[in-house]
Amino acid sequence: FIARRFEIDRQMSETGVRAMLEQVLGSPQFTAVARLVEARLGRPLEPFDIWYNGFQPRGAYTEAQLDAIVRAKYPTAAAYWADLPNILTRLGFTPERATYLQAHIDVQPSRGPGHAMPPGMSGQKARLRTRVEADGMNYKGFNIAVHEMGHNIEQTFSMNLVDYHLLTGVPNTAFTEALAMMTQGHDLEALGLTKPDARNDALSTLNVFWATAEISGVALVDMGVWHWMYEHPDATPAELREATLRIARDLWNRYYAPVFHQPDVTLLAIYSHMISDQLYLPDYPIGHLIGFQVEEQIRKVGNYGGEYERMTKFGNPAPDLWMKNATGKPVGPEALLAATQRALAGLGK
Repeated sequence: FIARRFEIDRQMSETGVRAMLEQVLGSPQFTAVARLVEARLGRPLEPFDIWYNGFQPRGAYTEAQLDAIVRAKYPTAAAYWADLPNILTRLGFTPERATYLQAHIDVQPSRGPGHAMPPGMSGQKARLRTRVEADGMNYKGFNIAVHEMGHNIEQTFSMNLVDYHLLTGVPNTAFTEALAMMTQGHDLEALGLTKPDARNDALSTLNVFWATAEISGVALVDMGVWHWMYEHPDATPAELREATLRIARDLWNRYYAPVFHQPDVTLLAIYSHMISDQLYLPDYPIGHLIGFQVEEQIRKVGNYGGEYERMTKFGNPAPDLWMKNATGKPVGPEALLAATQRALAGLGK
């Protein structure tokens, strides 16, 4: 099962993925960003600070203010759909492409948090579902909608614009998650509230790095737990629980304790995905790395919509081939590590 998840579903080797995640956690940037988080908090780090979200460049607005802005603009799911051309042009798509995408996306209210369903065949609409409360969409619902819209853009282009139908899609789940997370990171631009600048770019980079460092450890625990289950096929639930906690502690002590100065923490074992979603967790850090490589390419070229389309209509080849077409280099953490170093230097001036 482990081999199938990596080599068939992801088209990536487990050894290669493990090396990328360990490269992030073993980097000097991890310690440097941790010290910056500590300075921003004004106290020693606690283990739960692995979920610190203070780098997100939205400090000019409170959540209540954002809720009010979104609620006024989008009282219904239909209002969000009607505004898609404006949202997409703010993100960098041409008016023509924004209209094309609107025609291929159907927006519906969701009973749960949100969901994106790809079209089943060429010409069919992708479906975007997000939460709309009785008094209208709030900021959280909008943020999720922009994430799901990122999926829908990829789904539309990679279904309708590929050279051959058998190339439909992207190489694996991490790629579509990467594109969705990248789009979600521009939610305030989609609202017309901010514009890209050097400081916001630096903060966004540090936010991605810190999130990647957190979820990389979780993914490594997930991988370790599945190996343990294969090595102990007759294990009881209680034994599995103890093994999971031990694996989490060992990984924490290896990579996080030197940074947080607290040993034997089991927080990396908290994700319920670990057994029920069957080795899904590595898709998150891989997605962060992929998304950052794509984001760096778009920043370099300065054409969000055009680059998004060029990359996604390449379809579903092997991951490194997709990424070489997109950015000139294979999938890896180097772009994120280098940009994190630049962001630290830039914010320190």
